[in-house]
Amino acid sequence: MRLSSLADYAVVMMSAAARHCGGAARLNATLLAEETGLPLPTVQKLVSRLSGAGLIESTRGTGGGFRLARPAAAISLADIVEAIEGPIAMTACVDQGSHDCCIEENCRVKPHWNVVNGAVKGALAGVSLASLSQVPA
Repeated sequence: MRLSSLADYAVVMMSAAARHCGGAARLNATLLAEETGLPLPTVQKLVSRLSGAGLIESTRGTGGGFRLARPAAAISLADIVEAIEGPIAMTACVDQGSHDCCIEENCRVKPHWNVVNGAVKGALAGVSLASLSQVPA
């Protein structure tokens, strides 16, 4: 299992934003691109997605920019990953709706995937943005 580059970049970007957003200060995409080394168009795309997911608030115009929508301690790694990747699902059969699986009706493992999926999501939910933005000891 591997995160997409975009999800990885979102974590990097949000971590940098958390280091800067202790108060009401706003960041701009150019500053964040320079600090993280991410291309400006990528940062702008991530700002849009993360804003749509309610993780950051953005304001246009003079004095505009963006900031975290809630404290870094209240944003989890799972929140960030889901904002970019969609719901965390180890296999298609944990998603709602129909699936393209030829053994779904007789699969004896399917009932267990929700447990596995919950464990992975729980592990990601247990890592806060605040902990990701700290300098390791």
